[in-house]
Amino acid sequence: MSGKGVSAAKLHFGPKNFVILGAAVLALAAGYGLLAGGSTTLAPILLVLGYCVLFPLGLAL
Repeated sequence: MSGKGVSAAKLHFGPKNFVILGAAVLALAAGYGLLAGGSTTLAPILLVLGYCVLFPLGLAL
């Protein structure tokens, strides 16, 4: 395929995207750190927040 007629979608990240993605990375790091420490309540909440809320939100805005 030569790729004619296919438009490449470009992601335009602004400061808001980087702040939200940074918060996602922090939530994930904290979640995995707590999970390694044995937390069974806060760790899953932070991991779900990071993966299911913050990361997609950071990409979508």
